[in-house]
Amino acid sequence: MYRGNLGVQIGDKHTLKDWGLGWTKITLGFPEAKIYEQDVPGMDGVLDFTESLTGGDVKYKTRSLSLEFETPEQDYYDWSIRVSEIANYLTGRKCKIILDNDPGFYYIGRLNVEVEKTNRVEGTITLSGNVEPYKFEKFSSLEPWEWDSFNFKTGIIRNYKNIIVNGTYSLRIPGRRKRIVPVISCDESVQVSYEGTTYTLSPGKNKVFGICIKEGENILTFSGNATVSVDYRGGML
Repeated sequence: MYRGNLGVQIGDKHTLKDWGLGWTKITLGFPEAKIYEQDVPGMDGVLDFTESLTGGDVKYKTRSLSLEFETPEQDYYDWSIRVSEIANYLTGRKCKIILDNDPGFYYIGRLNVEVEKTNRVEGTITLSGNVEPYKFEKFSSLEPWEWDSFNFKTGIIRNYKNIIVNGTYSLRIPGRRKRIVPVISCDESVQVSYEGTTYTLSPGKNKVFGICIKEGENILTFSGNATVSVDYRGGML
């Protein structure tokens, strides 16, 4: 019987390290876009308001995730104990899910357990459910990096913590597909300019909805004298 050598981190548990389960098959669906259309009598086709209603930021439904595991040889007694342990831990709970083959990102969702065992040797466990449409970078711009999980093709090194602003400072942020409003912290009042508009930040945490990090290069220009941190975590499909 083939057993996979890659597992999944689900919350604080790892399927391979904690339960001896490496996945043999993974099915990850891509999310369906939320389309807003209006049928107009006498007009060919339909009016599509999808981009106009969302400011060009298309919204998505959840996506499906299914993981299949072949279990180690166990008698029915040990099997039932292991299945109960897994079900008690994750069924219906919202969890952070990290796939071993994509360790730089995590999904958020709820998984359910399905089991099948036909004899002492053969048995399968399937974890399936829905996750949010975007996967998110494992580490935010304020968290320390782990080079073991860094992907040199898709990873972005972010260090936007404790930036010293003494006059003017420009911060370049490579944005992912999901638009995100970052949290900007400062120890003194400071101004920040983004896309031609200037905002005044108060000491403490600030969330300015006019500052939305988009896909591509984003430049925040700070003016004043302060220590600034920008909390951003990229998301992509």
